[in-house]
Amino acid sequence: MSEDYCTIVDVPKPPKAEGPPYADCVQCREPTEYPESYKGITLCPVCEWQEAQRTACSG
Repeated sequence: MSEDYCTIVDVPKPPKAEGPPYADCVQCREPTEYPESYKGITLCPVCEWQEAQRTACSG
């Protein structure tokens, strides 16, 4: 089994914003690190970490 069996690779992430305005997190509505103009799902660092924990391989 490969070491990155549980690693998601080649997943596009929104570009980091260089300053305000920031997009709101789709889960908690806190500001994210991503530009407000980004079209798609944006998560704040806390929700990104929690989502990664939920989807991490347990095996």
